[in-house]
Amino acid sequence: MIYFVRHGEAEAGWGTAPDPGLSALGLKQAEAVAAELGKQSVSQIIASPMRRCQETSRPFASTSRLHVATDPAVSEIPTPEGLSDRVEWLRGFMAGSWDAAPSVVADWRSDLISRLATIENDTVVFSHFIAINTIVGHLEGSDLVTSFRPGHCSVTVLKRDGDKLSVERRGNEAATKVL
Repeated sequence: MIYFVRHGEAEAGWGTAPDPGLSALGLKQAEAVAAELGKQSVSQIIASPMRRCQETSRPFASTSRLHVATDPAVSEIPTPEGLSDRVEWLRGFMAGSWDAAPSVVADWRSDLISRLATIENDTVVFSHFIAINTIVGHLEGSDLVTSFRPGHCSVTVLKRDGDKLSVERRGNEAATKVL
């Protein structure tokens, strides 16, 4: 199994800070997901370089005594150049499909999907809302940017059967401020 964890609640709203850490609630969520993940057989941890993912990974890394490998391929969706309002663009883009992706975003998606194929079983990946949606949509054959709304610290489980990956279980959905 491969476990994709959405980061905990950030201390700043999306669009107001480029790389916020976790809020007090987000830190509690990270502790709770660490306890949940501790029940699984895990041999590797990968995390986005963004602070909220790094901070979400720390409690599990501490209890499991595993090293966190930082991987930009599982990071946040990039912002196309020349935008005056990332939040406005992202809100509209997330309501659509991948055929409307600017080249920098299409390249990010392609790199993420390529990286997914190389992630070994028994790995936990701490990532982001759209990255997890990208993976789920790809594996389920959907062209929608947003397939579901994973809550903070929800765990989406992927299963590998030979060379084929599938979604075993989507993470818990919650109300989110993203859309």
